[in-house]
Amino acid sequence: IEYGNRLFSSVVGIACIAAGVLAFRVRPRRPDLRGPASVLAGGVVAQGLLGGLTVALDLSWPVVIAHYLLSMTLLLAAAVLVWRVRGGVGMSGDRPVTLATRVLVVYGALVIVAGTFATAAGPHAGGAGTGDVVERLDAFGAGTLKDLIHLHGHMATAMGVAALGLWAFARVRRVGRGLMVPLTAVCLLLGAQGVVGLVQYHNALPAELVWIHASLPALLWACLVWSWQAAGPLAAATRRAGDRVGRTSSSAETANPVAGRT
Repeated sequence: IEYGNRLFSSVVGIACIAAGVLAFRVRPRRPDLRGPASVLAGGVVAQGLLGGLTVALDLSWPVVIAHYLLSMTLLLAAAVLVWRVRGGVGMSGDRPVTLATRVLVVYGALVIVAGTFATAAGPHAGGAGTGDVVERLDAFGAGTLKDLIHLHGHMATAMGVAALGLWAFARVRRVGRGLMVPLTAVCLLLGAQGVVGLVQYHNALPAELVWIHASLPALLWACLVWSWQAAGPLAAATRRAGDRVGRTSSSAETANPVAGRT
């Protein structure tokens, strides 16, 4: 498994470094591409070093968590880069929806972080095939795993409810397909993740389901970043809201000049 990971990482590493180099060769210059591309190139090198450190430190759970979260950072940079290369423009035009989307994305990041700690307390440390004993997270004693699973599960449930609420709110506000598609994907992935999580919890955490449960957040995180981009800049949404208010006021004044002067 470790060797297979290295092979796949080599392919990903070449692509990330190529993106980092090529972003500086685009003409006319695109400063907006250079930031995320640099994170990809530098991050994948750091990921290789961190992977080696993970093995050298006998799969220490804090390093494994850092290894996983760095992957999420690279995925963030990749999603932003793809969005900008394709010329994506976020235009929800609705300040409350844009703000709520950003809150959901930030909270989603916290839920994913909480999930890494629950996994760190779990039984699948990566040493079973070799008979190695790998230290697990046990900050709360024998009940650490159960406590962290419940914390993560409750946070994820709240996120699922919030995502459905945001989806309905955005639909009522008629923000457009550009944002509704990623929000729909977020809701579906949260539902799938919830089902997998419940099944694995009630079946003594079989490794195969844990692998799926630890992989789905990558898709979820990509869709969350996508929704952030699609919602557009908060300042732009504020300006559009102000323009709508201004047009409404102007229309009212035109319809009733006396009231307008008053």
